[in-house]
Amino acid sequence: MGVEVSGLLGLIVLILNIYAIVKTVQSAAGTGSKVLWIVLIILLPVIGFILWFLLGPKG
Repeated sequence: MGVEVSGLLGLIVLILNIYAIVKTVQSAAGTGSKVLWIVLIILLPVIGFILWFLLGPKG
């Protein structure tokens, strides 16, 4: 059962990270800021998504 749960959680994290990256690219933030957020999301998937959700570029 552990493999199924971790696989499902991994898929959820992947979907949330893709969503965060797409929203970051679509935001009105500067290019440097976008690149920094995308690198953070890719290198630290869970923590990066949480930070993006709380502090990331809006709109």
